[in-house]
Amino acid sequence: MTKKIPWIIKYRPKKIADVVDQDSAKRDFTLWLKAWLTGKPDKKAALLYGPAGCGKTSLVEAAANEFRLELVEMNASDFRRKQDIERIALTAARQRSLFARGKIILLDEVDGISGMADRGALDAIIELINESRYPVVMTANDPWDPKLRPLRDVSKLIGFNRLSETHVLIVLRRICMAEKLECEEEALKMIAKRSEGDLRSAINDLQAVAEGYGRVAASLVQALLGYRYREYNPFEALRNLFNARYIWQAKTAVTQANLDYDTLLEWINENIPKYYSDPEEMWRAFEALSRADVYLGRIRKSGSWDLLSYVFDMAGPGVAFSRKRYKFKFAKFQFPQKISKLAKTKHTREVREGIAKALSRRLLTSRTRIKSDVIPFLHVIFMHNPQYAARIALGYDLTDEMIKLLAGPRANEVLAYVRKYRRQRT
Repeated sequence: MTKKIPWIIKYRPKKIADVVDQDSAKRDFTLWLKAWLTGKPDKKAALLYGPAGCGKTSLVEAAANEFRLELVEMNASDFRRKQDIERIALTAARQRSLFARGKIILLDEVDGISGMADRGALDAIIELINESRYPVVMTANDPWDPKLRPLRDVSKLIGFNRLSETHVLIVLRRICMAEKLECEEEALKMIAKRSEGDLRSAINDLQAVAEGYGRVAASLVQALLGYRYREYNPFEALRNLFNARYIWQAKTAVTQANLDYDTLLEWINENIPKYYSDPEEMWRAFEALSRADVYLGRIRKSGSWDLLSYVFDMAGPGVAFSRKRYKFKFAKFQFPQKISKLAKTKHTREVREGIAKALSRRLLTSRTRIKSDVIPFLHVIFMHNPQYAARIALGYDLTDEMIKLLAGPRANEVLAYVRKYRRQRT
């Protein structure tokens, strides 16, 4: 056995067909990449998303190898700063490849970027996508984070599913044959089950046992390996929650969801009607969820975090076992509309808050009063009297964004008068 090379590298796919499962993702990504190579992509970037170890990065590497493209790869720690992206990725995106007929720019794990601390990095990625003469591919476990919305808007989204135990088992058997290992079938099944669809962790576990003992037996796997803590994306969490057979499964679905508590309740609230059609079952589910929300409110007021277990009990088993009888059901879960609307209106709300802050200091009143009593009148003035509006804007040092929000379709007229008055001042 080769001990120096990690098996996840030694047995990484060389061709797209070698990537296990993910037929839909492979088809969509290949069509997008071929469109890029012919100069007609519908989106300049692709965002591959799905749980860890499902083959996102492997697919990109296999495609680069199969199409003879140079791969320029950066992970989350490499592109936390704007200057890093400009120095490496943007430079590569502007220059021709010396050793291949083209390139793929891969930014791995973009959801590791902090929305505020790494704001410059997000702006640099957008600039990279706009200027690159080569395809830009990004990967993420959770693409629905609000901070990634600018990247979603300019990217083709390609989803990956968590691998089944069967597909993980196929790869493990293949490696055992290649390494001429003595592997018990029961041991491989145990490794596949404990990986929960993470092929990378399954291969690492297989190598750890094999190199330590020279064989892979069920007794060794049982003694050496434990279950990993998995974080579930929202869609996985909902699927596991609503189709749970046992109380512990429903509780695990909510405790291991990759969401904060308020967002988790929003997701469940939005999708209860997607799963339940019986009015009584739906009422029970909403009743349980409302109790979870009550407990969460008490935690905020009192700081009594010992109540959190009741939040999970109500939001998990309480919602899942509102049904009268168990029956597996496929439901098309959706992103919460409230969160989606808040994300879309975030910039508008920030500008509105900026206006209130600028005026409250000058008018000696609260921001709340400005937003409720002053801004509506400013809307009327800016919409019907651009000249006077321009004088107000100059007098209160309003920015162009603030003027556009207040003036709406007549923003260009107001801005023209603003520029005119500024020239007269000088």
